[in-house]
Amino acid sequence: MKEERQVLVIFPHPDDEAFGVSGTMAAHIANGTPVTYACLTLGEMARNVGNPPIATRESLPDIRKKELQEAADAIGLNDLRMMGFRDKTLEFLAPGVLKSVVEDLIEELNPSLVISFYPGYSVHPDHDATGEAVTEALADIPKEKRPTFYALGITLENPDIVYSVKEFTEQKLDALRAHYSQFGANNPEREEKYRSGDRDLVERLENERFFHFKFADD
Repeated sequence: MKEERQVLVIFPHPDDEAFGVSGTMAAHIANGTPVTYACLTLGEMARNVGNPPIATRESLPDIRKKELQEAADAIGLNDLRMMGFRDKTLEFLAPGVLKSVVEDLIEELNPSLVISFYPGYSVHPDHDATGEAVTEALADIPKEKRPTFYALGITLENPDIVYSVKEFTEQKLDALRAHYSQFGANNPEREEKYRSGDRDLVERLENERFFHFKFADD
C-alpha cells in the first residue's frame, strides 16, 4: 500500500465504510497516516431498524450516530466528521452545495488520497450524488496538485486496485458488528462462514477494491 500524506474518505451513510474501505482505513492508520472520514448523513431513512427491531424512525438517527462512532473506534479512526445532511436528499440539494463541502475539506486537510463512490455506478442516489460532488471538486484542482481519487464502483468490474487487508479483517468485522441496526441479524452467520473458510466471503472481507478515477486531463 502506497504511503499517503493524508487520506480523506467521503461517504453519505453510516456503514458505507464498513464493507468497502474499513480495512484500508485501518491499514493507513496503522501506517501512521492521518485519516478523516466525512459522513454526510446519519442514514436516518434506512429501511432497516434492526431485526428484531431495536429502533423507531424517530430513534434511528441517534442509534446510527452511536453505531458510526463505534465503527470508527473499531477502525482506530480519530477524525470522524458527521456533516449533518439529511438522508436520501443529497441529489436534491442546490447545485454546488456538496461540491463546496468537499472543497472545504480538501482545503483544510490537503489530502493526497480521496476515497468515495464512483458516480453513476454506485446504486444509490446519495452514493452517486456524493461521488459527483467529489469528482467536480477534484476536477477544478490543477493536475499537479490534485489528490488521487480512488472510487468504489458497486456495478463496475475489473478494479484497478485490490488491497489485501487480511491483517485488519478483525477490525473490519468489528466495524460491521458496530452497525448492528443494519447488519446485526446477518453478523453471526457471516462470521461463522468467514471463520469456516467460505471462499467468496474470505475474498470479499480480506480484499478491498478501488477504481483509480481518471480526469479529462490525466
